[in-house]
Amino acid sequence: MKSSIPKKDSSLNRFLTDNLNELKSKGLYNQINSLQSPNGPIITINNKNLINLSSNNYLGLATNENLKLAEINAINKYGVGAGAVRTINGTLDIHDLLETTIAKFKGTEAAIAFQSGFNCNMGAISAVMDKNDAILSDELNHASIIDGCRLSGAKIIRYKHSDMNDLRNQAKIAKDSGKYVKLMVITDGVFSMDGDIAKLPEIVEIANEFDLITYVDDAHGSGVMGNGAGTCKHFGLSDKIDFQIGTLSKAIGVVGGYVAGSKDLIDWLKVRGRPFLFSTSLTPGSAAACVESINILMESSYLVNKVWENGNYLKKGLKSLGFNIGKSETPITPCIIGDESKTQLFSKRLLEEGVYAKSIVFPTVPKGTGRVRNMPTSAHTKEMLDQALSIYEKVGKELNII
Repeated sequence: MKSSIPKKDSSLNRFLTDNLNELKSKGLYNQINSLQSPNGPIITINNKNLINLSSNNYLGLATNENLKLAEINAINKYGVGAGAVRTINGTLDIHDLLETTIAKFKGTEAAIAFQSGFNCNMGAISAVMDKNDAILSDELNHASIIDGCRLSGAKIIRYKHSDMNDLRNQAKIAKDSGKYVKLMVITDGVFSMDGDIAKLPEIVEIANEFDLITYVDDAHGSGVMGNGAGTCKHFGLSDKIDFQIGTLSKAIGVVGGYVAGSKDLIDWLKVRGRPFLFSTSLTPGSAAACVESINILMESSYLVNKVWENGNYLKKGLKSLGFNIGKSETPITPCIIGDESKTQLFSKRLLEEGVYAKSIVFPTVPKGTGRVRNMPTSAHTKEMLDQALSIYEKVGKELNII
């Protein structure tokens, strides 16, 4: 039911109306869909069952029975909330156990849990870097990295995506200038829009040459790369990366984020990480579910192997149909369409035919590179993926994409 309250003519309302209409006209307006079901391989939207290819629930753990039981038991023991920030009396022993488990999982001395992966980047970068420093940041880094860099006040020097020659040149210029107290290099471990992997061995080599602090946001690598332990483990560099950032809301299947590193680094973040200091702790149920999830990954490689098997199967099928899937090296598989309006239409038609694959357009990706990003999970069956490929073929030919 539409509101009968008339809009007043104000600068705010004019700004909102004009800009929302402009986004809609350019195919850049994002329609949010509400699920009537768990976020599994099949989801229900508007009472229609759809094959779900847009979830970050890579390993299907968001609906795992053991995780649900762990959360229920923790709620019964601790209640639904921690009741305070970590530094007052909001640290429960389940939070301590979570951080110990994360450190073991990532192969580091210690870890600190935040309320989200976004909070990690907002808090960790600014706790160490300031206006006297400079940050070398990959041009395709996640928005939370960009915002964290801005918040720190440090000089931001963008280098071309995964271009090691440019990184080395920029690092040399910054180092030789003598203007900065500290230099940091920041990269995603796995780039979420294209599915490619950072060149960590070369980044570490350059970091050693120019005394750069190394910072890897492995939100899309943890649970997928390195037998689940992440991109740093994949390259055997867990002891060479100063900051390992991860999320607990993607492959882990719950919510939250973490920084893993040296004991001194974690001690510093516990006294200077502002989201840690000024936001209430993770709920005890979430912390317990995360512990259970990580233990599952440390005990068995089955789910990790399965997500790679499904990712390779879908990637091969889409490529053979003639779709442009870019240069993905992980289960993340984009179908790059280009034009934003056509991308939105492609996604809409997929949904009408039974596949939920969300369109990704500017500002999430550069203009003219609109795509539908496919995220196969461990929970998909071959039958589901075959049905999705059949629908992709139908809609792709209908819209002259293939």
